[in-house]
Amino acid sequence: MLSLEQKNTEKIYKPDFNSKSGRELLAFYLQAKFKQIFLNDKKQDIPIINAINPTFINRFSKRIINKPTKRLLIGVTGESASGKSTICNEIKNVIGKNDMPVTVLSTDNYFNDISDLIKKYGSFDSLRDHGYDIDAPSSFQLDILRSDLEDLAQGVDIKAPMYLPNGTGVSVPKAFDVHAQKIIVVEGIATMYDTVQDVFDIKIYVETDNDLRKNRFISRAVKERNQSIENAVKHWEYIANAGEKYVKPFRNEADLVLNGNSDLQYFAKVLGYIHEITNNFESNS
Repeated sequence: MLSLEQKNTEKIYKPDFNSKSGRELLAFYLQAKFKQIFLNDKKQDIPIINAINPTFINRFSKRIINKPTKRLLIGVTGESASGKSTICNEIKNVIGKNDMPVTVLSTDNYFNDISDLIKKYGSFDSLRDHGYDIDAPSSFQLDILRSDLEDLAQGVDIKAPMYLPNGTGVSVPKAFDVHAQKIIVVEGIATMYDTVQDVFDIKIYVETDNDLRKNRFISRAVKERNQSIENAVKHWEYIANAGEKYVKPFRNEADLVLNGNSDLQYFAKVLGYIHEITNNFESNS
């Protein structure tokens, strides 16, 4: 029998993750750890995770093992003012602290150029009041978005368009560089439209109480965008209806449904733990 001193000097070899048995072992490890995270979350006063797709843990574990060099694409959607951007920024912060490069991209950059329509109707608000549906899939450059995401997934840097948030409706093609970092977080309602959603490795839906969303939206419109309360309320009514029509149906297809009211400090701890367990083992190759 080995003495304690001898045991401490024994080298522990990693399984060969290029072999079938090694990959199966790692898949088992990851699945067990993810289940542990989700069970612990249920015990919190305000859980982060409202729902999990029953196939997610198995699919994601196999994805990490079988395609280790492919960039990890995370799509985050939710109705307006649900907290998508806040959660995306927290993902970026946590991963950044762990020295894992991350890219955050908004699908708002992929709105169509509607500058001619705004000139015709005089303003964006007038265009909206005449029935233009800014949140419809047809209002986005989804073909370019999909092509860009596929390039990023393969490690190819892109030049993304930029939709100017100044009320002119101008979209500038290939306006800024987006680097294909190891993790790419994409935020916005267009992430889960039919022609795009299958590109993502993790699909997240953020949901928040409607009254809280309304207060957030109107406050932001008045304070940050200098809108009148009357116009902010009118636009909220449009946003709420569009969310019901285009965004909310995706909830049932998401891998994870997150609570937009959750404590971000606790959320950060969960992200850190997920980072730890998914990077605990690396391929021998």
